[in-house]
Amino acid sequence: MILNISAVLLFGAASALAIKTRSAGAGAALVLFLFGFFTAGTGAYEPIHNMVQASADALSALGN
Repeated sequence: MILNISAVLLFGAASALAIKTRSAGAGAALVLFLFGFFTAGTGAYEPIHNMVQASADALSALGN
């Protein structure tokens, strides 16, 4: 069985959980969101995307 989870959904859920449990304040969550948003529009997007993709591939290979 293959389960695909969007990174946006995963990180969004983690952010919501962090705010709900008050382990991160709203200001910190906003800064992290804006950092990710602006990083997506720069040349850093491709290396970050490749690193996340490689990590996801490695984790899925562990299950096989």
